[in-house]
Formats: sequence, C-alpha cells, structure tokens
Amino acid sequence: MRLAADYSEARARFLDLANAAGARVEHHDHPLRGPAGEALATDVAVLGRPDAPARLLVMSGTHGVEGFAGSACQQGWLASPPPLPDDLAVVFVHAINPYGFAWIRRVNEDNVDLNRNCIDFAAGLPANEGYERLADVLVPERWDEETQRTSTAAMLAFAAEAGFDRLQAAVSSGQYRHPKGIFFGGTQPVWSQRTLGAIVATALSGARRVGVLDLHTGLGPFGRGELIASRPDESGRARLEAWFGEHRVPSMGNSVSSDVKGDLLDAIDRWLPGTEVGAVAVEWGTVDIRAVSDALRADAWLHAHSDPRGPRAAAIKAQIRAAFAPDDPDWARMVWDRFDELRCRAVSNITR
Repeated sequence: MRLAADYSEARARFLDLANAAGARVEHHDHPLRGPAGEALATDVAVLGRPDAPARLLVMSGTHGVEGFAGSACQQGWLASPPPLPDDLAVVFVHAINPYGFAWIRRVNEDNVDLNRNCIDFAAGLPANEGYERLADVLVPERWDEETQRTSTAAMLAFAAEAGFDRLQAAVSSGQYRHPKGIFFGGTQPVWSQRTLGAIVATALSGARRVGVLDLHTGLGPFGRGELIASRPDESGRARLEAWFGEHRVPSMGNSVSSDVKGDLLDAIDRWLPGTEVGAVAVEWGTVDIRAVSDALRADAWLHAHSDPRGPRAAAIKAQIRAAFAPDDPDWARMVWDRFDELRCRAVSNITR
C-alpha cells in the first residue's frame, strides 16, 4: 500500500480504480478550492447491488489529513475487490472532508472537527470547562520555543492536578466557544455533515443492515488499528463483535480515544431508524500523543494567527502530515494488513 503525495493524486487514483472495478460513481462538489486551485469533492463509489439488504459504508477523510491512509485502504480494496455476496453492497465515501485533506488539516474549512459537529444545535452548545482553562495556552498568539515551553508546562500542571485522562478529555472531547481553537465543534451543521447525510439517505436507504468502517489515524500504538464504537447498547455491542471483532468504547474508559460529543457514528445511527447499524472507527496509531498534539496546535496557530501560505507553513504542514500519515512502509503495511482483515470479516459476517 502506498500513500498518495497529495489529495489530488489520492482522488485521481481512487476514481480510476473505482471505474476500473465497475463501481457506480457520483461526485459531491465542494464550494471551495484546494491550495493549488484544484477542485475539491467528496466522491462515492458503490460495488454490488444498490438495493442489497446489507451494505457496508467505508469512509475516508473524516479528519482531512487522515484521509491519506483511508484513501489508500479504499484504493487497495478497489484494486483487488473480493467477491461480494449477492445481498451485500459496499459504499465507499472518499474524502468526506476534502478541504482538510487538500490543505493538510484535520479540520474543515471552518476549523470545525467533523466528529464534534453532529450535535443537536437547537438544544444549545455543550460546555467544556477544562478547555476554558486551557484555551489560551493550547493555541497561543505566538508559536515559538518560549510559548511552546510555557504552554506545555501549563498542560502538565493541569494533568498533575486532574489526571491525564481529564486533560485528554478537556482538550479533545469537543468545545464550542473557541472557533480558532482545536477540536472546535462549530455552531451549525457544516458542508461535510450535510453531504454525508444526503449520501446516507440515498446510498443506504432501504437497507436492513448497515456496517460502517470510518478510517482514522493518530491515536494509539504505532500501526495498531483499534476499533472504536461510540455508545452502543448491549445488542449493538454483540453486533459489532460478530461483524468486526473486539472493539473499545471510550465512555467505558478502555479506548485510546476520549468520549467525544457529536461524532459521525452516532449521527449515522440516528439517520437510519429501524436499521441494524454496526458502526466503528478504525484508529491506527502513528507517533506519540505529544507529537500529535504539538502538530495540531501548530497547525491551528498557523491558520488562526499566521499565514497558511507563508514561510512557516511548509514545516508545519510536514509536521502534521508526519503525525497522521507517516512516510514509513512498515506503517503502511500494518495499516493495510489490519484493514484487509476487517474487510474480510465484514464481507463474511454482515449478511449473516
């Protein structure tokens, strides 16, 4: 498995392979452009009967830059598609956040984290008191050695007082008051959420069973693909175990992820009432958590207080790409091996 050099290459390879595999392809054009003026889109490719009673949704690029690995997995499937049972279709959603993918950002064009955006905005915005305490140090107005040193010290002091789990939750569970901060959930449903809702309403309508693999990178041990469920009930956990295998639930405290608000997995479940849904994120670890955090904070600073086309941009973009899409053949092989295992399990088990 080889990661693309940029979004445009990833998209072109995905579409070429989808067409060669005989998939039905559609495009959802994004209103903005990439850094080189390139067109952006979320592309959908479907293998199998469109009215199949069981369907598997495979998504890449929920967190833009994480789309490099997710796209490569989708390309690998399309390059050598296993035979599908007659009652199963596979729906590939490529780059649900194409803006973040193209600009090497985790977030979208509004600095919104798509996995914090699927809340009921009419019910009011959730509070995050821990983030309030840390907001100014997480994304300071200056990004130099001194501010990085003092902000790291402030976070370590918070962890010493409240514990590392509380620090992780404060920083990453989602916040809705700092639009230039990290893990910002937005103030309304964004383009990517609305687009995915439309895709689900058409490509998954009428299915009796729907499996979801949402492909992510950046948390956990190097190359390990942890399965993360949102908030399944007892029957949902049994379904996930049967379809995909062992999984973790952040609200139970056994996952590399915090328990987040407003993620896509919950939204897909809500959008498909009466359907048996088994949805998991696959999270492949990359580098250590501090390096991931530093990359996210540097990128947030660049777009909030500096120039994303300026002299410091290249180094920061290289830093964030390395944190979420390492240039390491061993890592890429581990990602593919885990994905291949999961796709085989899904094809064999979702229709049972």
